[in-house]
Formats: sequence, structure tokens, C-alpha cells
Amino acid sequence: MSGKIKVGIGGWTFEPWRDNFYPKGWPKARELEYASTHVTAIEINGTFYSTQKPATWADWAKRTPDNFVFSVKASRFCTNRRVLCDGAESIDKFINQGLSELGPKLGPILWQFAGTKQFDAEDFGGFLEMLPKSVDGVPLRHAIEPRHESFRTSAFVELARKANVAIVFADAGKYPQFADLTADFTYARLQNAREEEPTGYSPSALMPACRMRARRSRPAIHLRRSTLGRRLQRLGQPGRHRATTLISTRLPLAPAARVMPSSL
Repeated sequence: MSGKIKVGIGGWTFEPWRDNFYPKGWPKARELEYASTHVTAIEINGTFYSTQKPATWADWAKRTPDNFVFSVKASRFCTNRRVLCDGAESIDKFINQGLSELGPKLGPILWQFAGTKQFDAEDFGGFLEMLPKSVDGVPLRHAIEPRHESFRTSAFVELARKANVAIVFADAGKYPQFADLTADFTYARLQNAREEEPTGYSPSALMPACRMRARRSRPAIHLRRSTLGRRLQRLGQPGRHRATTLISTRLPLAPAARVMPSSL
């Protein structure tokens, strides 16, 4: 079955990107408009720290192309707690802050856990059951990113698969990496691009995710690369067009982007 690739970045308001990725003098208020024409997805990270007004969500939707997708990082008040099952109120507040204003541009919600959060089957299973399937008629998809070795267990994988929740394929070095396919889409977060590699990742670095592609019957992936600032800062104004290429074509060369289609 064929699918689509959505390739993107984490956030869009970074000082080092100004006057190199963004054209010189480009208004800060229009940075989302520019970035969204050079990638096909953006992960919103500010929602991890605070909620946004419905009008803000609606404005983001209005400023981006029709086929654009936002993934949204869930609030820390939902994931950074000792007992996850006690977070129903926080989950409800996060989901109902205005996400539905994005409409079809709403991609997966990313639930990222601290590196100290350990796996507890009963509590984690209860947490997954609390994740809503929709909000205001807009379907919701969920991706979870555990960062503790205790999640390396079949019990965790089976819980995610039962809930049709994707386990993030994270290339971050200091955290465990999971390549288990548990949902009808895949979400990869790629944070180990190398400065000396023109594409960020070499062809051999793509192989782990390529193997994921070979194992699934309904391939799908959402890719994002979170730290391009230093790279873009070095490009300078003369390299502005190259910076655009780095965002739109370099990112797909991160693990599996060229080979794993997406349902996003």
C-alpha cells in the first residue's frame, strides 16, 4: 500500500536561522509561512511548556499550505508525573485547548517521557486508554517516546500495539532506540545529523529505518529533525538557497525518509 512522506523540523522561531535560512529582513511574524513552504511538516514544541489560545491554532492553520501537517508535543503536565493515570484532567486540558482548529492539518500528538520515567505496565496501560480518539470531530493519532531502558519489554510493545499508538523511532544517541511497529503510521525523530555529512545522514545511517520499512505491510512515517540551527547559521546570506534545499531535501535523507511512505 502506498502512502505519503511528511518531512519537517521542530519549531520555526530560531535566531540563528534569521538572515540565512529566512531571507534577510524577513518579518518574524511570517516565519511560519516561509518555513511551511520548504518542509511538509513542523513539530510544535512550545505546547510542551504552555497551552495556546484557539485563535493561535487557527492562525497557524491559516498561514500554512493546504497539505501541510503539524505534529504537537503534549504538555509536560501530562507526561512528567509519577502516576500517569492521575493525569486525566491535564490530558483533557491539553487536548481541548484548540487543537481541533488545525483540522486536517493536525498530525500525531507526541507524548514524550523523561529519561527517568520507568515502565509500569498497569499505569502505562491506563495512560494509553485515556488518550482520546478524536476532539471536536477531528481524528487524533498518538505517538509515544519513552526514554528509559525499562521500556525494552514486549509488554510495552503489546500495549502500544493494542492501542494503535506509534512508538517513536528516535535517533538521539543517549536514549534507547525502538524499532517496533505498533500503529498504522510511523514517527521518527532524528537528532544525530553530522556537520561533515552534506545530507546530515550517510546512506548507511538510513539502514535501521529501512529495515523497519521492510517489515511493515502498511508503511508510514513522519520525520522530523530538530536541531538545524548551527548548520543554517554557517550558511550566511549567499547560501540562502542552499539552506532552503537543506530543509526540503536534506531532511528526507535522515533515516528512512526516502524509503518510508506515510499516512500523514
